[in-house]
Amino acid sequence: MPTLITPTEKTEKAEKVERAEKKAEPMAEEKHERKPRPRVDEKFKIFSGTANEPLADEVCQFLGMPRGMAQVIRFADGEAYVQIQENVRGCDVFVMQPTCRTVHANGKSSSVDEHLMELLLMIDALKRASARRITAVMPYFGYARQDRKDKPRSPISSKLVADLLTSAGAHRALIVDLHTPQLQGFFNIPVDHLFASPVLVDHFKKLSLPNLTVVSPDAGGVERARFFAKKVDAALAIVDKRRTDVNVAEVMHVIGDVHGRTCLIIDDLIDTAGTLVKTAMALQQNGATEVFACSSHAVLSGPAVQNISKSVIREVVVTNTIPLTEEAKQEPKIRVLSIAGLIGRAIQANHEETSVSKLFV
Repeated sequence: MPTLITPTEKTEKAEKVERAEKKAEPMAEEKHERKPRPRVDEKFKIFSGTANEPLADEVCQFLGMPRGMAQVIRFADGEAYVQIQENVRGCDVFVMQPTCRTVHANGKSSSVDEHLMELLLMIDALKRASARRITAVMPYFGYARQDRKDKPRSPISSKLVADLLTSAGAHRALIVDLHTPQLQGFFNIPVDHLFASPVLVDHFKKLSLPNLTVVSPDAGGVERARFFAKKVDAALAIVDKRRTDVNVAEVMHVIGDVHGRTCLIIDDLIDTAGTLVKTAMALQQNGATEVFACSSHAVLSGPAVQNISKSVIREVVVTNTIPLTEEAKQEPKIRVLSIAGLIGRAIQANHEETSVSKLFV
């Protein structure tokens, strides 16, 4: 038979529960304070090739974990040799390696192809060591500009590289600022496409540049520039250019009003800086008062540093997806921002199976 509870009894019962909860709160807080620190997840590991070890160490420091032990050496004839020096059976493993050219502290340089081979060998070694899942973390994806057959009998190199990563044994890829977002379609595995723009946007918001106009150096980068302009509440302009040869571009004219305004050129990478310098010159000729530039990837090959040094650009802001040469580090116009936190949060989200897109909201 159901029990009848009067309103008075209900009130008294609620008051008793409330008093009991208040009494238990200090004990709960005390218990929470005494809770031991959670142990390091032994099934979560990050390894790195030799392309950008400082960035890998920075990411590991951000996540509060040591970098995985691996031996990456070369034989006298140049062959790469890789050995994973700790147990990875059943682990969720991330391999960090941008496929870029690197000049090491001893003065020796490693090529794009050498770093790509290191990455493939590390993935294969981890697969054969029974890692549960392998994610290739590529802060810079080399060969991204070779994404179509622009001439007869030429390869689509970026598609080939994507296939090589899959064949080596990668289950996922995490890449920062692809040259074109459509490159994700070249992969037969899931790709998390990160953008360095949150780090760059935050920097330029703090500068509070007056009468700011964000400039795309070509038609292909309009979407990137529009997103950036929206975030910093600025106007948008486009520079029309005609490429006459590989790494050679001739700027034609500026689309948009830049007279008396501060201009910020945004691009995904800076190679020889020829396009960047000519774009800045065109903006100045059209009445721009100051010209800044920013880019995710500081490739800076050939005479890039000298070109930037002699240009009208006041400051070039880049991220550390690619390690800078000593010459670039000493150039006062070049400023480097770290994206270790962004990559670290993306790696953690992947490991915990949570959303990566929330990083860009």
